[in-house]
Amino acid sequence: MPEGPDGRETVRWVLHVDMDQFIAAVEVLRRPELAGLPVVVGGRGDPTERAVVSTASYEAREHGVRSGIPLRVAARRCPDAVFLPVDHAAYDAASEVVMATLRSLPGAVVQVLGWDEAFVGIELPATEEPEAYAARLRAAVLDATRLHCSVGIGDTTVRAKNATDLGKPQGTFRLTRHNWLAVMGARPVRDLWGVGPRTSERLAALGVSTVDDLARTPDEPLAEEFGPTIGPGVGRLGRGVGPDVVDDTPWVARAHGRETTYQRDLETPEEIDAAVRALARQVVDDVRAEGRRAVRVFLKVRFRPFFTVNRSRKLAEPTYDPDVLADTALALLAALDDQRPVRLLGVRAEMEPPPDGEGQKTA
Repeated sequence: MPEGPDGRETVRWVLHVDMDQFIAAVEVLRRPELAGLPVVVGGRGDPTERAVVSTASYEAREHGVRSGIPLRVAARRCPDAVFLPVDHAAYDAASEVVMATLRSLPGAVVQVLGWDEAFVGIELPATEEPEAYAARLRAAVLDATRLHCSVGIGDTTVRAKNATDLGKPQGTFRLTRHNWLAVMGARPVRDLWGVGPRTSERLAALGVSTVDDLARTPDEPLAEEFGPTIGPGVGRLGRGVGPDVVDDTPWVARAHGRETTYQRDLETPEEIDAAVRALARQVVDDVRAEGRRAVRVFLKVRFRPFFTVNRSRKLAEPTYDPDVLADTALALLAALDDQRPVRLLGVRAEMEPPPDGEGQKTA
């Protein structure tokens, strides 16, 4: 067990901080009259338009409204909901205060995961319970932002991340190697951080349905199903195994992309061409701001009614030329040989890696 500066034994902990209904909560702060009402944020706030839910208040979630569903579906499930447009600037500003507050805490090492969540690494005297630190953290965030958060406590990032949902809302929960299977073992693998619907289906085909099943599955069948690297990694998720040190190395984007859901389907080649080129220009503005040229182009297209395809192609040489990005994306679209009307287009560019020696993560 490590020792602190005073020679006392210390314990390393990972905390996962997750803001409760973050976007909806920011909106309610600006409009206190919405407190306690079902609030849905997405698109331009018009449920008759094509857009998806970015977040929903807990009151709206009680009616089955979830992130990612179409606004029209949300309106059917919760006719009394208040619909609001997405305001990125407001969420950026609130997030900056949250993260600055976390960094100000004694001994905290902060790894930002997104607008509304972060890992916080701490070392505490062996005599101090991490729940006490988590309580001080939650109070500090509330005082600085008037926003509530939940905290998962773990001995690894994986266990801390999974613990958070068990403490929501406005609470704290601890998961360690001592209680991992007792708490998580009977749960479906879909409940694990990092296991999505498709992975869950593939695990079911192997006879793996619960976290306990996955924890006891040898690496060999997992490697055969998912590959020699990903397979054992999936198995480690079942055991709650992961890093026990929080990495605060600054994050650097690997790619930038833009996408648009069109209120009216694009039906002619001219409409599609113009839309792709507009997206490519926006993407080039983003990658140019990073100072790293595009090296690969990704295309996302959603045909009527709701059939989505993703394709990519490496460029012959790095570039900032929007026409090269657009021509590549259009070539990928033409190769699909699909004449159905288009309801969504997305163009994304993977960039050159940052210069050596910057010591930054990319993702």
